[in-house]
Amino acid sequence: MDGEPLAFVPGQTLAAALVASGRVAWRTTRGGQRPRGVFCGIGVCYDCLVTVDGRRGQRACLVRARAGMAITTGEGDDA
Repeated sequence: MDGEPLAFVPGQTLAAALVASGRVAWRTTRGGQRPRGVFCGIGVCYDCLVTVDGRRGQRACLVRARAGMAITTGEGDDA
């Protein structure tokens, strides 16, 4: 993730792996630069957005982690 490996267990979502690694926020809002991470955890909101293999705006709480994924985070992930 962001050029660094991210540990995960099979079946775990990206959001769960991020939180387990100690990251509770991984992007900021456009206005105000407020931190965002997991909010609802079920794909209803858009607070946990990441870019997965070049596809922007993916909800980390819905995407299952798998080996070899390229995950980037940051304010550029506002969809």
